Amino acid sequence: MGFTSTITGTTVFGNKAVTWGTWNTGGVTYGDIDTGLRICEHIDLTINAAAAFAKAPANRETMPIAGSAITIDIGSSPDIDGYWWAFGDIYEG
Repeated sequence: MGFTSTITGTTVFGNKAVTWGTWNTGGVTYGDIDTGLRICEHIDLTINAAAAFAKAPANRETMPIAGSAITIDIGSSPDIDGYWWAFGDIYEG
């Protein structure tokens, strides 16, 4: 199946665009989240799981960065799905 991410909401907060959504690992250990932002200044990742995992998902990028491909690393737990939110410059959707 492979990694997928979906934008489920957008808003403006002050002078920043904010987007949020979900990700599904599809059995892989990393993937790209498209935030819909021109520039992503921050992304926050939350696991959707009841069990603890050896490694939390981590952002592999140095911010700020183009918001179209924020690579996250799931580590050795390829079945972690979750939620994300990001803020930055100008929503492109």
